[in-house]
Amino acid sequence: MKIEEILQLVDTVSKSTLTEFKYEEGAVKLSLKKTLKTVPAEVAAEPVLTARTPAALYQQASTPAVPAPAAITVPNPAKEETGSVPIPEEKIVKSPLVGTFYAAPSEDAAPFVNIGDSVEAGQVLAIVEAMKLMNDIESDYTGIVAEVLVENGDTVEYGQPLFVIK
Repeated sequence: MKIEEILQLVDTVSKSTLTEFKYEEGAVKLSLKKTLKTVPAEVAAEPVLTARTPAALYQQASTPAVPAPAAITVPNPAKEETGSVPIPEEKIVKSPLVGTFYAAPSEDAAPFVNIGDSVEAGQVLAIVEAMKLMNDIESDYTGIVAEVLVENGDTVEYGQPLFVIK
């Protein structure tokens, strides 16, 4: 692989919504990975479809666009009953794409997180695989994992709640 091709791949991946790209050809192995800034669901724009040439489609490695994980806040009902201003205590981490949910990096490894674990914003909680591409699901919040809403190996939908963080 020529340096110009590598630079073109880096440029294409950095301009796309891909979070990870792996390429292997013979002895050449190339792995590109980036993190995306999360956008709250209220301000997320609808994707715009544009016409592309077959060459442009080939260069983008025919993988789906991965929007940023959407997150919502669930207020605590006990706070609402008292008449005081509700303070959000639970936050939902949703799936950013359709795919297969994996709680651990491999079958024989421990899960990334368990109920009761403390997590930091940006910490990997799980993986969602889509078209052989592994996408890290990162926490948007610092807190404690209150619930894991899906089982390992489950198919998840776009926007499906995966974790509750307190």
